Amino acid sequence: MGAGHAHVLYRESTSPVHRLAPEAKIAAMVLFTVIVVATPRTAYWAFGGYALLVAAVAALARVGPRWLFSRALIELPFVLFAFALPFLGTGERVEVAGLSLSVDGLHGAWNILAKGTLGVLASLLLAATTTTRDLIVGLDRLRCPQVLTQIATFMLRYLDVLVGEARRMRVARVSRGDDPRFLWQLRGFAAGVGALFLRAFERGERVYLAMVSRGYTGRMPAVWQGAGAATAGQWAAAATVPLAAATIAAVAVVLT
Repeated sequence: MGAGHAHVLYRESTSPVHRLAPEAKIAAMVLFTVIVVATPRTAYWAFGGYALLVAAVAALARVGPRWLFSRALIELPFVLFAFALPFLGTGERVEVAGLSLSVDGLHGAWNILAKGTLGVLASLLLAATTTTRDLIVGLDRLRCPQVLTQIATFMLRYLDVLVGEARRMRVARVSRGDDPRFLWQLRGFAAGVGALFLRAFERGERVYLAMVSRGYTGRMPAVWQGAGAATAGQWAAAATVPLAAATIAAVAVVLT
C-alpha cells in the first residue's frame, strides 16, 4: 500500500491539522460526533457553539466553506426527510405562515438537520486532511479489528486494478456491437460481471499465496508501534475540540 493513495476528498496542504497523526484525528472526530448527538435537541445555542468549533478547525486546515458545503450535499435525502417531518408528525400542532405543523415534527427536523450536518462536516474535515492510507493506519493504531483493516487495505490496493479491468471489458463488449443501454443485452452485462468476479477471485488467490510465501501470517504489521504514531502533544492538540464540545454539552444539559 503505497503512500501516494489519496481519495477524491483529500486536499493537499501542510496545515497543522494535516500534520496531526491520523489516529488522533479519527478519535477526535468520533468523540465530537458522539457529543453532538448526545446534546439535547432544544439546546439551540449549543449547536451554534459546535458550528464555531467546526469553522475554527476548517480555517486551521485551510478548507474553505464553499468546498465543505458543496460536499455536504450528500446529506440531501435526509434534509428532505427532515423537512417532511413537521407535516407528518403527530401531537401538538402550531400555525406557521398559515401551515399547521407538528411541534414534535419541528423538533425532530431540527434534530436531524443540526446533528446530521455537524456530523457530515466533521467527517468531511477528517477526509480532507487525511489520505486513505493514513485513515487505515490510524484505524489500525486504534486497535480496529485486523480483519477490517486488512480488507480495507487490499480494497484500496486493488480497487483501481479492478476498475481498469472492468473498463477494458466494457470497451471490448462495445467494440463487438454490444450496447448496454438495451434491456435485452443485460445477459452480456451479467456475464461480464461474473467474469470480473472470477478474475478478481483468482488474482486474490495468487496474491495471497505470494504473501504467504514471503512470511505473511494472517496479520498486518503492528504499524502502531512504528514511526509516525501520535505523540502526547498531538493527542493533546486533537483533544481540544472534543473537550470544548464536551464543555458546551455539559452546560447545555445543566441549563435544559
